[in-house]
Amino acid sequence: MRLKGMNRKWVITFVCVLITGLLFAQPEKTKNYKRFDERWIHFGFMLGVNMANFKAVPVNDAYASYNLKSLETKRQPGGQVGIVTTIKLGHPIVRLRFIPTLSFQERAVQYYYQDPDPSKTKDIFVEERVNSTNLDFPLMLQFRTLRINNFAAYVLVGGQYSFDLQSQEDASQNFIDPFIKIKANDFQGQVGGGLEWFAPFFKFGFEVKFSQSFSNSLIQDNSPVSKPIDRLYNKVLWISLIFEG
Repeated sequence: MRLKGMNRKWVITFVCVLITGLLFAQPEKTKNYKRFDERWIHFGFMLGVNMANFKAVPVNDAYASYNLKSLETKRQPGGQVGIVTTIKLGHPIVRLRFIPTLSFQERAVQYYYQDPDPSKTKDIFVEERVNSTNLDFPLMLQFRTLRINNFAAYVLVGGQYSFDLQSQEDASQNFIDPFIKIKANDFQGQVGGGLEWFAPFFKFGFEVKFSQSFSNSLIQDNSPVSKPIDRLYNKVLWISLIFEG
């Protein structure tokens, strides 16, 4: 069951209160990597997985013009690896984070058409998969809690530019076996958060982010698979492990 807007707010509030309670409930312990926050810049690496998807908007007359009964998208798993640079902005809890990333993504677009044969009871099902190999350049502001023993939490807000190395935007369309074309360049907004643990000689983080395109990524080339679609927006859920020294 999906949470409605008000329920989501209560869940987010509850999680924030829970994290705050856990932070201040911890007894005093010996701190690892005590001088971490004294340095103004830190480097590291990131490994993670992602779940990529589209937000699809069909054309207004999709049913009448193309016998389209339903247009759906399905998230697919992928992965990413990146190099981390974190800069302290004059205060330990405010930082700027830049993580050039190589990511591998896949999205599925599913079409359900009404069968022109009235004797048929099942819809005609067609699925198109869109693969991307992206160079991502996210620039995020990180707002971190004050460190409690060897633990801290943070939230992120920012955006990223992505370039799809696998984009077929300039490829010739094959109308016998058509494919969906998306733009190679994309700009996305991002929000997220994470938890950090301090080991004796490095810091380990677990991070979750969500990103979505600001503009339409679809290239409308009047192919059978693109005609029923008005707009496509990239959506990605990122889950990452981050190591900084």
